[in-house]
Parts: sequence; structure tokens; C-alpha cells
Amino acid sequence: MIIDNIANAKKYFSLNPRFEKAFGFLTDNDLSTLEERTYEIDGAEVYATFMVRQGIAPEEARHEAHDRYIDVQLCLSGGETFGWSFRPDCKNVAAEYNPQKDVIFYADKPDTYVAIKPGQFAVFFPEDAHAPLVGCGEIRKVVVKVLAEGA
Repeated sequence: MIIDNIANAKKYFSLNPRFEKAFGFLTDNDLSTLEERTYEIDGAEVYATFMVRQGIAPEEARHEAHDRYIDVQLCLSGGETFGWSFRPDCKNVAAEYNPQKDVIFYADKPDTYVAIKPGQFAVFFPEDAHAPLVGCGEIRKVVVKVLAEGA
């Protein structure tokens, strides 16, 4: 997991050959004009979804992980808290892996929580289980899905 400010995005380009396109979408576009939908960036290798959701209580957040994609989640407004656990430590599957949606859900509670504010992002790799959308009020965010190397 990585937590940082979008101003530092270039520091992470070397971690995945697709990160430059992913972060480029986030830094080179006027995100305030996005509609709530999915945006193709580089076919199935990199795409983004803009969403507006109501924040939920920590106990309502679904602890999830992905096999094929890395999540880059940028907070645009409202602030968001994420639960996090090292995925190999999650033992209680709540919903089996869905290969079409690339998601598995765990009943395990997160080990820790981290809050981000507008202009900050979180990166979740396949080894990171995360529980998003914890917060109060409206959360506006962009989630960029980046195909993991070797996926």
C-alpha cells in the first residue's frame, strides 16, 4: 500500500510500466468535469472509474482484494478512510473470488485504518486487502485500475 499526494505521482512510475498512464490520467485531466462512469485509458490494461458515494461506518465497509489489478484511488472531495490488512493474513472469505470483477471479499476486520484527504491517493496492490469508502458524507473519487505485472 502507498499513501501520498498526487503531486508526487512521478515517484511511482517505476513500480509498474502502466503507472505513468494511470497517473497521467489523474494529473492531466480536469477531474471536476468527470461524469460518473468508467473511462478507458489503455484498453483493459488501465481504466478509471469516477464515482460519488456516501461514506459508511467502518463495520459496513467490505474488505476486498484483487488478483489481476492494482487500485490507484484518488480522493477528490470529502475525505476517505480505508481499512487495510496484509492479504495473506486474511483467512475468512466472505465471498469467493469473482474473476469477471477481479474481487474477493473477506470477513476479517482490517488491521489498521488510514485516512486520506482531497488530493491524496492510495495504491492497493494484490497483496493488500482494503475496505474503502469509510467516512461521513459524500465522497468523490477516481479509482484507476492498473493491470499488475504478470497478470
